[in-house]
Formats: sequence, structure tokens, C-alpha cells
Amino acid sequence: MKRFFKPVEKDGSSKKPTISAASSVKEIEIAKETAAVDEDKNEITKKDPLKYLTWNANSFLLRVKNDWPEFSKFIENYDPDVIAIQEVRMPAAGSKGAPKNPRELKDDTKPSREEKQVIMRALSIPPFKNFNVWWSLSDSKYAGTALLIKKCIQPKMVSFSLDGTGSKHEPDGRVILAEFESFRLLNTYVPNNGWKEEESSFPRRRKWDKRMLEFVLRTSDKPLIWCGDLNVSHQDIDVSHPEFFSAAKLNGYVPPNKEDCGQPGFTLSERKRFGTILKEGKLVDAYRYLHKDKDMQCGFSWSGNPIGKYRGKRMRIDYFIVSEKLKDRIVACEIRGQGIELEGFYGSDHCPVTLELSGASPNSNEN
Repeated sequence: MKRFFKPVEKDGSSKKPTISAASSVKEIEIAKETAAVDEDKNEITKKDPLKYLTWNANSFLLRVKNDWPEFSKFIENYDPDVIAIQEVRMPAAGSKGAPKNPRELKDDTKPSREEKQVIMRALSIPPFKNFNVWWSLSDSKYAGTALLIKKCIQPKMVSFSLDGTGSKHEPDGRVILAEFESFRLLNTYVPNNGWKEEESSFPRRRKWDKRMLEFVLRTSDKPLIWCGDLNVSHQDIDVSHPEFFSAAKLNGYVPPNKEDCGQPGFTLSERKRFGTILKEGKLVDAYRYLHKDKDMQCGFSWSGNPIGKYRGKRMRIDYFIVSEKLKDRIVACEIRGQGIELEGFYGSDHCPVTLELSGASPNSNEN
């Protein structure tokens, strides 16, 4: 979710991580392409992943520089099959004035090469060396997504837009779509609604929601797991202070349509459109499916700055949404951070959310 109350420190302002046993960028890329299984673990190829993690990192580079040991330990302990990252904020490859390659990190200048090396080194050591990585990046340090899938699990196809074409990327790198044997996995960084009736705010979000509804209806031939920062809190139970968020304004501006009033992510119009996507797409909110009651400590994935009017104000805007056909396989869906002081957020203003499914039965009718 976009932060409206505290600027984020520049990526180049933090110290580099202390990471040893680094492989060269070329070696890492070769390893990625070959998709070799980690022989030390003698892992057997699986058809579909079962354990997932989604996280808005609020700058992947800053997290690698400042919070990587703690996050790495968390990944090692949870041992997900898939890691979906949003708000990567690393620019796409391509020199100034030239076409960009959203699948590759920028490395045509000395600073960008150094930043890429920091990222690739971090991903070359355990537990991340056991994953293949797909990027969908913006032209600048804005938005962007990444998808990490264990090398022992091979998706049938990976694409980067809601229309499913492999070559086209959504603007700002907001989508990565992986197709597996029995379902599709969609990682999205949904555009923030903003505060005003202008092209970069309300109309942009309306268009996204319309396209998202079209996508879930068009791809109903296979079950869907949709995860990421969806930038919406569906119900009152999904925010800590409903009255505060409903009455929120920016510089006193009041939208002409009262359903657009309030905190981005909690306006009535956004919530209604999200509900329509779930209902018509026959989708289930995995966390709310398991957790019916409001939890003021562990029930929110985004938290306001500990200083100022947003202190203690929290929202649940990071999700795992699954097709109804998969709901009986939901074993667990947990928000992995809590409290005003952002415990378990690993430096971001979002905390990770995890999902675990049971294996499909031989007689499953998911397809």
C-alpha cells in the first residue's frame, strides 16, 4: 500500500549486506536457466506447490540490505514452495531511451550493477538458492513484482499480464501469472485507489477491477490462487478503526461520489467491486474463511507509522484468494506480524502472509 505519511529512505542510503559465498551474476543466471534441483537435499519434483508466502517488501533492495538475516531465518523455518513479492522497486534492464526488459534487473550503470549484484548475491545463498526467480519490473524504482518458486517445482508457463500473454508485461510490473498442473497462481501488486477523481487514481483503479473481474471469469477453466497486496480491506472487520478510515481525507478533499470517500483501500466503491470479483469468480478469502473473528493483534497485514495519526491504525490488504474448489484444502492461512511496533514486518510496512494447502486427492474434481 502506498504510504501517505512518511517518505521511504533512498535505496542507496543503507549499508550493503554482509553476505558470503557469493556466486557471480552469470553463474546465478545459468543456475536459474537450468533449474537444477539441489542435489544435497535429493528433492523429488512435485507437481504442484503446497506452501506459499506473499509479502509487500516496500523495496526489495532495502530489505536485502537491512533486514535479510531475519527474513532469511523466517523463510528457512517456514520453508515455502512459493514466495510472491510485491513492490520490488528495482528498475528494469535497458539504457536511457532504449526499450526496457521487465524480466531483468537494470545493470547498465555502475550503481545499477552494484545494486543488482547485492540482490543476486542474496538470492544465491540458502535458503533462496533453492528457488528460481521471475521478475516483472517497472522502468523506474517503482512498483514491480517477483515470484520465487522452488527449483524442484516447475510451472507449466509463466506470463506477466492479465491477458495471459507471455511477452506482454502489465504497466509497472504489477502481475506475474504461473500455471501449474491443476491451478493457476496470480501474484499482483494492485494499484492504489488514491484520493481523487483523476487519471492516476479512481479511474485507474476502476479499470483494474474491471479487468480483474474479466480475468477471473475468463480463466475459470482452472482453479485460481490469487495473492499479493490487493490494496483493499473488504469488510469493517478487516481494519482496526473503521470510523477513522471511512472519514479519512487528504487535504480536506471530498470526492463528488460519496462511495469514493475515505481511506484508499477502504472506500465503499472499492469494497463493493472486490466483493463482486469474489462472488462472480467463485473465490474465497482464505484468511477470513479460517478466521471468523476480529483479531486486533494479528489480524492485519499493513500498519501505519508508529508516529503520527496513523499510529495503531491497521488494515488487512494482503491476501490469499482461492477458488471455491480449493477451499476444503486450506490447512492454514496466517498473518505473520503483529502490533503497533511492526513486529514481524522485517522492515516493511507490510508483514508476510502464508497459505498452506493439503495435497489434492486422486479423485479431486478441481479441474
